[in-house]
Amino acid sequence: MTSTLRTPTTSATTNVMHAAVVTGFGEPLQVENLDLPTPGYGEVLVKLETSGVCHTDLHAAHGDWPVKPTPPFVPGHEGCGTVVALGDGVDDLKVGDKVGNAWLWSACGRCEYCRTGWETLCESQRNGGYTVNGSFGSFMLVEAAHAARIPEGADPLEVAPILCAGVTVYKGLKVTDTRPGQWVAISGIGGLGHIAVQYARAMGLRVVAVDIDDTKLALATRLGAEVVVNARTADVVAEVQKATGGVHGVLVTAVHPQAFGQAIGLARRGGTIVFIGLPPGEFPAPIFEIVLKGLTIRGSIVGTRQDMAEALDFYARGLIHPTVHSARLEDINDVFARMEAGQIDGRIVIDYR
Repeated sequence: MTSTLRTPTTSATTNVMHAAVVTGFGEPLQVENLDLPTPGYGEVLVKLETSGVCHTDLHAAHGDWPVKPTPPFVPGHEGCGTVVALGDGVDDLKVGDKVGNAWLWSACGRCEYCRTGWETLCESQRNGGYTVNGSFGSFMLVEAAHAARIPEGADPLEVAPILCAGVTVYKGLKVTDTRPGQWVAISGIGGLGHIAVQYARAMGLRVVAVDIDDTKLALATRLGAEVVVNARTADVVAEVQKATGGVHGVLVTAVHPQAFGQAIGLARRGGTIVFIGLPPGEFPAPIFEIVLKGLTIRGSIVGTRQDMAEALDFYARGLIHPTVHSARLEDINDVFARMEAGQIDGRIVIDYR
């Protein structure tokens, strides 16, 4: 099968796309024209409709993590759009299909992790908007085998955050090993946390929400949290222990190291604490308390293709509705500034339509 392009409507020519580019760490992104990529073997070209803006994109643009992408690159891994071209070897997608990209852009499929259902740990993985150009542009490439299949009738603005924020918190909740009727504390009710409250409720869990912003806690209450605690003004551990006797699971989405140490005090004996936020630095871990209470502490990074299918199914059944606000690609540096200041309620989604 040869690569064939439907006529894109992007710029003055069919060979140009519009994109926001990281040209140097810590520098403002440059919105410029790039050559339109051609899909290689197993890849498809997608015309973007929307793309969520994730805190990971901000970390990528700042070069915050030990393994850094190489500028110039295009961030974004919550992109939703329409397939407009197929590379050789693609037989399970067609032009016109709705797909998305994800942080897990591809994995090797051959290593121990891929063979045992832990492809998110593959050491040869490539990551959307990090090691492969992502969705902060009018077009993007995705590997067909790892492209998220967008449910029919999905709202392009709402579904975009499911592709990272949604699947990440859904997988994180799964590995808290909590069961319906048990308590889970969600620390940080931002772009990830407000979606986590909804997944937890849809999974039959009772929810404690912790944040330092009363507005975000009010959102958590509207979404079904039974207990809300402002960590800035209250003794979080005492309040949560009084209300629940200690939670069975803790999901930390916050990006402040203090929330990680605090999670140990929230959990009851035998509880499981899952970290998905990625602030820099370290957190205090009291060994005696961890051992005495028999706690499990684990990290969780995004989700597999099966986790993605399940997370999207919750959305397709109307159980998950991310709070979204649209922006234009040209607003990306302002969006990043608001994200750093903690001024975003829900998720910002770039609208290319």
